[in-house]
Amino acid sequence: MIENQHPTISIRRQCELIGLNRSTFYTEPGGETALNLQLMRLIDEQYLRTPFYGYPKMTAELRRQGYVINRKRVARLMQKMDLQALFPRRNLTKAAAGHQIYPYLLRGLAITHPDQVWSTDITYIPMVNGFMYLVAIIDWYSRYVLAWQLSNTLDGSFCLDTLNQALSQAQPEIFNTDQGSQFTAHNFTGRLAEAGIRISMDGRGRALDNIFVERLWRSLKYEDIYLKHYESVPALERGLQDYFYFYNHERPHQSLGYRVPSEVYNPGCGIHQFSELTIANSWS
Repeated sequence: MIENQHPTISIRRQCELIGLNRSTFYTEPGGETALNLQLMRLIDEQYLRTPFYGYPKMTAELRRQGYVINRKRVARLMQKMDLQALFPRRNLTKAAAGHQIYPYLLRGLAITHPDQVWSTDITYIPMVNGFMYLVAIIDWYSRYVLAWQLSNTLDGSFCLDTLNQALSQAQPEIFNTDQGSQFTAHNFTGRLAEAGIRISMDGRGRALDNIFVERLWRSLKYEDIYLKHYESVPALERGLQDYFYFYNHERPHQSLGYRVPSEVYNPGCGIHQFSELTIANSWS
């Protein structure tokens, strides 16, 4: 591994040889106290089971597990993890002042082909001695993960880098995000607009608006992250590379007729042989 640096091969070349993003070599995971890291891990697991829990219910759940903590602490940790309770109703909370909010375009829309709708989201990734944030872009029709990237902060630059990585491969008709500051930033929406891509945004706290990315996070964490207990960022990145390859090329999905996402995303693999997807209106 690169910890033992080669005397003549550059860091850039060493990263290329092992398939590691060069920025990750210099990245340290985010830090917190050991107790807070444990609480964040428990919050993350509980949130996947009950995404409608806000910090009051999350506090009550942690207290039932024997932790003597107050709501203020749980609220701070959930904010640091970029978690908010999901609600089956319209929530009129606004994003940061000055940012344009776009309508949600997917309700009742029949999803009939790849590159019709892409979506993105950020999730918290627990590690043994810290944490990272992960962003991914997914094609709704095929569930294919087009691009992803890690960061130790919620700065929007890693989301824009991931978007550019995905757009270098293909382009969707509609791109759906939540109203987070990373996705309402002018640099991000401007990149979509200049490519002629229609922008769709979830309502705040809307449980079903970004459901396929939420399912991806659940699969990733229960099938990999919680089992592997990654200790370093390079190990985490290698693990994610392996998992996303498995997810795209080897893991069958019942909703895809037990095919894998790459078979459905690839136009040469009989993509129209199962029924179209229609986004439900029941939560309007």
